[in-house]
Amino acid sequence: MKLIIQIPCFNEAETLEIALNDLPKHIEGIDEIEYLIINDGSKDNTVEVAKKWGVHYVVNFRRNKGLAKGFMAGLDACLSAGADIIVNTDADNQYCGEDIEKLVRPILEGKTDIVIGERPIDKTEHFSPLKKKLQHFGSWVVRKASNSDIPDAPSGFRAYSREAAMRLNVTNEYTYTLETIVQAGRDKIAMTSVPIRTNGELRPSRLFSSMFGYVKKSMVTIVRAYMMYKPLQFFSIVGSVPFVAGLLLGIRFLVFMIMGESDGHIQSLILASVLLMMGFMTYIIGLQADIIAKNRKILEDVQYQVRRLNYEKKETKDLEENAK
Repeated sequence: MKLIIQIPCFNEAETLEIALNDLPKHIEGIDEIEYLIINDGSKDNTVEVAKKWGVHYVVNFRRNKGLAKGFMAGLDACLSAGADIIVNTDADNQYCGEDIEKLVRPILEGKTDIVIGERPIDKTEHFSPLKKKLQHFGSWVVRKASNSDIPDAPSGFRAYSREAAMRLNVTNEYTYTLETIVQAGRDKIAMTSVPIRTNGELRPSRLFSSMFGYVKKSMVTIVRAYMMYKPLQFFSIVGSVPFVAGLLLGIRFLVFMIMGESDGHIQSLILASVLLMMGFMTYIIGLQADIIAKNRKILEDVQYQVRRLNYEKKETKDLEENAK
């Protein structure tokens, strides 16, 4: 059983060694632990620090591509290297390295395929009261969108089985945390969470420059993921607003017509017709989007099979070369 711990990095020379020193060297049930960093266009000596420490793999981007693309590139590299379990953690040592054993244990026991670390948000001192409320609200929205019970959706401290990692596909450019939960919920991939500890803040977060920016980007990511993975439900809800409003206006006009007072309410009839048409067209868009989503699911299954064949071929080739 091989575990690879991956760390996305962007100018992390000052904190990376601290995070690496905190990682476990041995876990019961794991035969081999390796380490990988994703250098997301760093301008400092992040790579030199990682190589000096002894990381096994380095994924290099010449320019910054963002957390989502870095995460997917790391998964691909880990799978190519033969990882059975992949753990993602942060370079700023936000998470306690000892808790990686908590993350991988449910996967080792065959209980689940994705494990997400649940931070003690309410007890984290460097989180402002507003940020704590927004974290809880965002997690609640993701739970509704994914039909899951994950209490800390924005947490980046996660473990993935090989099977789950091959099925993931992040399309947004902001973060992988929210979309992967919605996708896993849609695909009915087994998920669970475990309580974890956090360390003191070494540097401010680089994922967002302001609270407003964080909220805006997070909500856009959630809405896009909801539209992508549950389009019929999404557009049905959106279409119901104008449709119900148009229906009520239409009933109101009929009441006035029965009472013989419809002459001054032609505008209501026109508005009701427009709203009903808007609602109906939104339903049609939802049906079309649902068909597209079904085709997307077929493409994801094809992508999964291609990934599986490619990784298996690479592993077989590596074994043959080692045998020689």
